[in-house]
Amino acid sequence: MAENDISVSVVIPFYNEAEGVEPLFERLWPVLEALEASYEVIAVNDGSRDETMERLSRQARRRPRLKVIDFARNEGQTAALQAGFDHAAGRIIVPMDADLQNDPADIPGLVKKLNEEGWDVVSGWRQDRKDAAIRRNLPSRLANFLISKVSGVPLHDYGCTLKAYRRSILEGVRLYGEMHRFIPIYASWNGAKVTEAPVRHHSRISGQSKYGLERVFKVLLDLLVTCFLDRYLRKPIYVFGGFGLFLAAASGFCALIAFILKFIGRASLVQTPLPLIAVMTFSVGISSILMGLLAEVATRTYFESQGRPPYKIRRQINFSENGAPGGGPEAAPAGEKV
Repeated sequence: MAENDISVSVVIPFYNEAEGVEPLFERLWPVLEALEASYEVIAVNDGSRDETMERLSRQARRRPRLKVIDFARNEGQTAALQAGFDHAAGRIIVPMDADLQNDPADIPGLVKKLNEEGWDVVSGWRQDRKDAAIRRNLPSRLANFLISKVSGVPLHDYGCTLKAYRRSILEGVRLYGEMHRFIPIYASWNGAKVTEAPVRHHSRISGQSKYGLERVFKVLLDLLVTCFLDRYLRKPIYVFGGFGLFLAAASGFCALIAFILKFIGRASLVQTPLPLIAVMTFSVGISSILMGLLAEVATRTYFESQGRPPYKIRRQINFSENGAPGGGPEAAPAGEKV
């Protein structure tokens, strides 16, 4: 089977999940066989310290469609998913967790919804989540609400790994930090059609959760970076310069109040902290503006060095392959079926 004939790629990060390797594949493989489509499974061992890699190797010897990527050290779930996406050959890519809290039986439904209804991203929604109510579920609900409001992409469960993507949506996407959960946002901002579908969620059968409350703060910081990159990557001076001008205005206001107090005899310049505040805010404001100018230079270097335009074209009509006007047909949108 040629790699370009693969319809569905399932990407699974593993980190210290040795006890769950065999149970996962025993449940996953019958589901994939019933898809009536070509498939592959890409397992990414994220620097596990237990027997996860050994068990994955044994499974790979039994299952030729299982491909294994072994990290030299633990890099995190986002890096593991990125490696899986980079090596996936399927026209549809389905990431999922290795702990069997995601149910493999939900994969056909996500793929079917993507194919038959024309969506570009179908995000899993764990309606009946089997996690600790206070430590996991409550922070997750608050984070999902905030992300939906800030991004304008209303999803109930950004944290669910089980999703289905068209391959074209993931091309050119580079993930860092905890940003794998924001792929639907990237996709929507670039014109993709995003929806969600209820999926089952099971209690963990082995191992321990790798996440705690500290992850909420990481997610919020990554959300800030995501919004900045979308709205201000091409014009960073609007952020740095705007902040700098605000501080310069605040500096002028403090200086004005200080001089007014001096001239009306209420306080000399050495009796109030206003002059010091004015100097500090003015200095930070000028520094911020200079940083904005440097960011503008870096942005132009980024786009021009890669030959990358600061825009994204959905389709072209009557253009030849090299972009010049020609008699070629209309470029088809990314909506092919499995």
